[in-house]
Amino acid sequence: MKSTGILDSLRHALGIRRASAPSGTRPVALVYRGPTQEDMDCADTVVDLLANGPWGLEVRTAGPKGDHPLSPETLATAQLYAQPGGGDLTPAYRQLKPHREAIRDFVQRGGRYLGFCLGGYLAGQDEGFGLLSGDVDQYITTDGATVTTEDNTLVEVEWRGHPRTLFFQDGAYFTPGPGPDTTVIATYPNGLTAALVTSYGTGRVAVVGPHPEATADWFEGPPLPFQDTHDLALDFVSTVLNG
Repeated sequence: MKSTGILDSLRHALGIRRASAPSGTRPVALVYRGPTQEDMDCADTVVDLLANGPWGLEVRTAGPKGDHPLSPETLATAQLYAQPGGGDLTPAYRQLKPHREAIRDFVQRGGRYLGFCLGGYLAGQDEGFGLLSGDVDQYITTDGATVTTEDNTLVEVEWRGHPRTLFFQDGAYFTPGPGPDTTVIATYPNGLTAALVTSYGTGRVAVVGPHPEATADWFEGPPLPFQDTHDLALDFVSTVLNG
């Protein structure tokens, strides 16, 4: 976790301030917490990111291992719904398919959707919530991919025009749909989109293939050189929250 001074600098650069409202009056962020240990570990990382960021969010978990059920009523209390990484697409979508229309309706009505890795896949049309109009598929299978393994590794991207290295585990690429409301945040070396923010109804959708939220312990097995990309995670969340 970055120091308070660095976080303050990032807030200033991003034009955001820490909210001081007490619990109960702050905007709510829901983080899906699934049935497996991998689901829970990835979810807890996103919880820490959102709870300790500069947005003044009240963070709650929803889902099979969450504190609340994932339901239209729970979504109605929230400003943002985060779908973390963890697990494979087909079994994950099988678990989440009953909630597809509730999540679509949440975003359609102005909610924010945040998808990390698997959460990016789940924003797609095929085995997903249908929040993105363009294609979503495996980066490792594309022409010119610099990573061709499903194992934990690192990937190079251009994040807002600057080269960065991020934790990566079989993340997606995204084909931006038509219209002026899409911002490509990051691209892979072969030019495909690694992260974007777009609109859906009156809401916003942000998806990323790599893991900017990854913490130091993610790099321990197998050992990988630690990459501190917390600033990118802050940028990613701020973009979908602040438009």
